[in-house]
Amino acid sequence: NHLLWNYKLNLTTDPKFESVAVEVCKNTISEIKECAAEELGKGYLVSCLVDHRGNISDYQCNQYITKMTTIVFSDYRLICGFMDKCREDINTLRCGSISTGEKDIHSQGEVIACLEKALVREAEEQPGAHPIKDECKKSIMRVAELSSDDFHLDRYLYFACREDRERFCENTLAGEGRVYKCLFNHKFEEAMNERCREALTTRQKLIAQDYKVSYSLAKACKSDLRKYRCSADSNMPRAREARLSYLLLCLESAVHRGRVVNGECQGEMMDYRRMLMEDFSLSPEIVLHCRSEIEGHCSGLHRKGRTLHCLMRVGRGDMGAIDPNCQKALQTLIQEADPGADYRIDRALNEACESVIQTACKHIRNGDPMILSCLMEHLYTEKMVEDCEHRLLELQYFIARDWKLDPILYKKCQGDAARLCHTPGWNVTSEMMPPGAIFSCLYRHAYRSVEQGRRVSVYLAWDLSVPSAHVQIDKCRTLRGNERTPIFLPYVR
Repeated sequence: NHLLWNYKLNLTTDPKFESVAVEVCKNTISEIKECAAEELGKGYLVSCLVDHRGNISDYQCNQYITKMTTIVFSDYRLICGFMDKCREDINTLRCGSISTGEKDIHSQGEVIACLEKALVREAEEQPGAHPIKDECKKSIMRVAELSSDDFHLDRYLYFACREDRERFCENTLAGEGRVYKCLFNHKFEEAMNERCREALTTRQKLIAQDYKVSYSLAKACKSDLRKYRCSADSNMPRAREARLSYLLLCLESAVHRGRVVNGECQGEMMDYRRMLMEDFSLSPEIVLHCRSEIEGHCSGLHRKGRTLHCLMRVGRGDMGAIDPNCQKALQTLIQEADPGADYRIDRALNEACESVIQTACKHIRNGDPMILSCLMEHLYTEKMVEDCEHRLLELQYFIARDWKLDPILYKKCQGDAARLCHTPGWNVTSEMMPPGAIFSCLYRHAYRSVEQGRRVSVYLAWDLSVPSAHVQIDKCRTLRGNERTPIFLPYVR
């Protein structure tokens, strides 16, 4: 099959549409230097215009290129420069193949899907993963980005999810990434086709590597990313600034500092924070550092955040020791998802505690961070249910170990923490100042008298001086040597 594919590739001739493009898009070509520089006769001009279609203002040219987009994406060899940059990786990975008896249009998406999966395997440092060349990585991510607004352009995903699109998203209009989002929301439905689920997961993993692969997120947050300097120019597809985690941490930091982030952007962030909490496999660090814990304790619990909560339970010491790198990866993921700010981000917690919230916390606005405080206050009352108690303590274990993850505490104390404890920014970690030390610092200053030189605000001093407001006894225990010692976790309302 691979030899047949190569033979067919050699028979492929270009160009197909250049003469029309030169006529219809004459002014546009002169404005876009990259396209004007393309050598005619190789079929690259149209794909270059497709690559820059977001910058085309001429109506006729825009209409023509929109029609050509589907044609270009039906055959990856028409995508500008893709073959030149990825030929070696395609051959090494044996991605180029034609399934006998299957229409060629189906097999075209297989090549890019094969490369995308290889890119994911490399990011997760899976055994035997092939290192893809940087220029090919950039091309793979660029193709994913260009197909982010219309799921028809992702040929592999389109054919894998056609039935599920009709089943779950029949009334969802195509365009602006709406079908992708709808399918993401139904990814763990029992009726979802497994092949479609895998294709959706691969795309989500690409979004985790580069947020621009999500059209709706990139569009909604573009101005805020610029305003708060969350994005930097970089030619590397997996640069730190491009990662979804970096975007979330940067914009969440702005929100926690009281800055204004537009509602549409916050809605998109909410969707992707929930996505990270639902599927642990979207975090390469979790996959890499928690393999043994997942295989030993949490296999078969993949859906709806169950694996992540199982890992949290391992992290608490309920199932033995946990690798420090896995513990750190869990803490980082929880900061990225920030479920303390809105419990609904944690689907497992939300479903387990729904009945408790409806009875004990119904007076609090839905999504308010005070919901978690309310649940903690009812932890050992008759209104609490066992499943909710477990999910709550699993999450609270990590929130209590990083003062920044309690949004109410952070809002009240960030000024004092910066002034007295020299804390870094919300989205910055420091080995010299672990999160637990910051709470201890604030607590120590709060209990000084005025004569002793107390310098914290009166509001903070009062807030930390109420025993019922800042200490909850966690029933979990952790291994310290051969002893099992109870832990007292700070919890500030």
